[in-house]
Amino acid sequence: MNGLAPHLRLGVNIDHVATVRNARGGTYPDPVRAALLAQNAGADGITAHLREDRRHITDVDILRLMAEINLPLNLEMAATGEMQAIALRHKPHAVCLVPEKREERTTEGGLDAAGQMTALKSYVAKLNDAGIRVSLFIAANPAQVEAAHNVGAAVVELHTGGYCDALLATDRAVELDRIQKAAAQAVSLGLECHAGHGLSFETVGPIAAIPSVRELNIGHFLVGEAIFCGLAEAIKRMRAEMDKARTRLAIVPK
Repeated sequence: MNGLAPHLRLGVNIDHVATVRNARGGTYPDPVRAALLAQNAGADGITAHLREDRRHITDVDILRLMAEINLPLNLEMAATGEMQAIALRHKPHAVCLVPEKREERTTEGGLDAAGQMTALKSYVAKLNDAGIRVSLFIAANPAQVEAAHNVGAAVVELHTGGYCDALLATDRAVELDRIQKAAAQAVSLGLECHAGHGLSFETVGPIAAIPSVRELNIGHFLVGEAIFCGLAEAIKRMRAEMDKARTRLAIVPK
């Protein structure tokens, strides 16, 4: 008998609520309030990126998120000593290691796990020993998936920016195929597979329909859409789009 595919989790990234707050200073709008609203609207987790320059999320935000929300916190961060110390102090549910350049507007690509394997092995091991689930944000590339496995990560998050940004249907199909193959490879290696970056109502369906993807992390689009319809409504619609794609999947009995 066929059944539904496993629940696809939605992690809501609240960074850009903090970006709006920081543009003027002060305390409004409050990203923690946004996290609580997301929790009530059906999010399965909260993601926050603590950057070296603190351009949006701050240390106080992380402290409050740990204390005030009842959802798992996924702390995005660069693989630096400062960030590792912060993660070990707060012990969030998960840490997602991302590349970070001070001059970039947003995360421009995946972490080069294959080129940093020696350093990442010891870095990831220390987080693992503290009971923190480690994810690597990587391109949908076989060498990067293999490297994520080799350094001891439990999860990979596949960068969907190229897929979302593709203007031609043929280019988008190529990018989607890369993501599908990388997701299957990750699962074959015992990794849990997540995906995110640039996903919208229009682009989320094909990614949500990949059986081996277990979580999507979405932020900028939801915060932008909230200007027009409110954050709760944006999250509820995204949840509905994900569920619609997911219910098309049937678990075929062996």
